[in-house]
Amino acid sequence: MEPLPIIVRALAFAADKHRDQRRKDREASPYINHPIQLMSVLCNEVGITDREVLCGAILHDTVEDTQTTVDELVQHFGQTIARIVDEVTDDQNLSRPERKQKQIDHAATISEGAKLVKLADKICNLRDLNVAPPDGWDTERKREYYDWAKAVVDQLRGTHARLEALFDASYAKRP
Repeated sequence: MEPLPIIVRALAFAADKHRDQRRKDREASPYINHPIQLMSVLCNEVGITDREVLCGAILHDTVEDTQTTVDELVQHFGQTIARIVDEVTDDQNLSRPERKQKQIDHAATISEGAKLVKLADKICNLRDLNVAPPDGWDTERKREYYDWAKAVVDQLRGTHARLEALFDASYAKRP
């Protein structure tokens, strides 16, 4: 199967699933911009062209933030892509502190593809905190997020040197 058609299908799927969602920044930017940024970091900034990883990036928040199920992703995109998304999806039945700790605890055990998506997600989130933070986040909350993101990424070290360098450059701008 050619990579471009499945990536375009994943983008259309994610755009539909996130169509009514907005980011928490002051401008309430369209949520779909976030998965597109992940794909751009992976593809345009570090040269990753693996279709499963790029689709995983585009779809990474569909299960967590929409009514999408892992089974639905399997039906539309196959087991590998669905597994990547599942591995980076937080269990919404856990409390926020439990979810955050679980990300740290399990980051080292997820698949290579999921690690790449997780790294891109943390890079994009830190970049967004610098230019368009969630409305109402003070400096302390931003610092807490930066430090938690670093704790997650520290468990991913050795996965992809260029992505890790991009994360470190973003982390260096910690408020």
